[in-house]
Amino acid sequence: MKYKWNYAAPTPERAAAAAELAHEVNVHPAIGRLLLDRGLATPQEVKRFFRPQLSELLDPFLFRDMQVAVARLNQALGRKERILVYGDYDVDGCTAVALVYRFLQQFTSNIDYYVPDRYEEGYGVSHKGVDYAHETGVGLIIVLDCGIKANEEIAYAKSLGIDFIICDHHVPGDELPPAIAILNAKRHDATYPYEHLSGCGVGFKLMQAFAINNGIPLSQLTPLLDLCAISIASDIVPVLGENRVLAYHGLKQININPSVGIKAIIEICGITERELTMSDIIFKIGPRINASGRMQNGREAVALMVERDPRKAHRMALQINAYNDQRKDLDKEMTQEANRIVERLDHSHEKRSIVIYNEEWHKGVIGIVASRLTEIYTRPSVVLTRTGDMATGSARSVAGFDVYKAIESCSDLLENFGGHTYAAGLSMRVDNVKEFKRRFEAYVDANIEEEQIQSELNIDAFLDFKDISHRFATDLKKLAPFGPDNPKPLFCTRHVFDYGTSKVVGHNQEHIKLELVDNKSSSVVSGIAFGQSSQVRYIKTKHPFDIVYTVEDNTHKRGEVQLQIEDIRPTEQ
Repeated sequence: MKYKWNYAAPTPERAAAAAELAHEVNVHPAIGRLLLDRGLATPQEVKRFFRPQLSELLDPFLFRDMQVAVARLNQALGRKERILVYGDYDVDGCTAVALVYRFLQQFTSNIDYYVPDRYEEGYGVSHKGVDYAHETGVGLIIVLDCGIKANEEIAYAKSLGIDFIICDHHVPGDELPPAIAILNAKRHDATYPYEHLSGCGVGFKLMQAFAINNGIPLSQLTPLLDLCAISIASDIVPVLGENRVLAYHGLKQININPSVGIKAIIEICGITERELTMSDIIFKIGPRINASGRMQNGREAVALMVERDPRKAHRMALQINAYNDQRKDLDKEMTQEANRIVERLDHSHEKRSIVIYNEEWHKGVIGIVASRLTEIYTRPSVVLTRTGDMATGSARSVAGFDVYKAIESCSDLLENFGGHTYAAGLSMRVDNVKEFKRRFEAYVDANIEEEQIQSELNIDAFLDFKDISHRFATDLKKLAPFGPDNPKPLFCTRHVFDYGTSKVVGHNQEHIKLELVDNKSSSVVSGIAFGQSSQVRYIKTKHPFDIVYTVEDNTHKRGEVQLQIEDIRPTEQ
């Protein structure tokens, strides 16, 4: 992939402010600028950013309907009503179900959980799920990470005498469902000041409000924050504000005392000997939880996350790992096929979006394929397959482009749709696919900016290798956890050389393991360049080159840093 490198040099005034802030908080000047870029201007603000406190969590009763929700939950517990915790089959939904179920289990045994089958029921609240609740005597359903558009299904439940509390973070439709309480910071009359919580985060806020109302200390909720961190990382929500507090303390929980089920997943991943980060969740833990809902049923993932017996959890984690292996094989095959379809499209490289349909594709993997296409082509992508007489699909977007609005512009062609800025799901009659493709592509073409469809690397600072000390790496980690709105910083070093020992590595010889020097120090710095083995021939010419990279812990040599190199190009003389 060919990247455009961007760098906005600071003004003299901003550079001076960054240096002063860095001096005041005792960090490298480059980190001072990173702090300013995140809107932090005083040592007090930096201190709070470096060490978020649980006391900074917002008052959950700022949510519209929270008082009603807690009162109804208290009533259900007091009357010993049967409660059903209902959630989506993805990582966010499954972690949300596990969190609410595990917390409420302390106060009632008359509780159950339900995750709809992706293939039989589809996304969200289903008639089958409501019927299950009715048949098992449920009086209250707490629905998580979905439900905000389930008007018909919730009206049906109401006719059966079942109340709903909705905990969702997706964009509502024009009319809200007839639930007894709707906790959603994106509703048009919202009163909650932070709208970027994950679905699991909204579930946590309900449990926080219940705890406050019943005099339960917050310390009884903190063991569940590992689930919040997993949902935040996997659902690609901003990692600033309240999400930063939840993710920071959730990662601490994962590293110090994860729940039995999460610990089993970590062990299966083989990542027990180091400090885990948001990247480990995104690339290791999250996909395994997701694989259950993609290949079988998300209920298995919830069962693992609520399990208390380590031996049972280990067996369940092995099964989920097997699902993930199946998912990877299917994902690879479908992505290759999707690439061939895209390359055969007329004027494919001129189009600003991708919409492809194949009725044979596995419904559980189309979201991953859409993500892959967006990453490869830097285009908003919609991947559709056939389910019965309907075309169902997933959409993913590029930075700064709202794919939900693009889909909403075609709503008259759709049977159902939902999601948020960067990811959405949709369904339509098969005979509407052609017109949807035309209209979606026209909307994207009219509304996307040229820079949004370019593969870009936004460089935060230029460094010399002598700057990359152990202390620098330690200070850099204070900005974590990283994610949307708080990206991992990208650095550039110019005029570097192969030390003579760089080599191609990997099962298919696709990566480069580098040992590098620059012309300003004698330090030899290690690096890894994934998928860039084509560059090794130039590297070995002994000519200088420039690199853009992130600074990481070396997982093979404790205490050492390693550069993860995103791009390499010859130095312009």
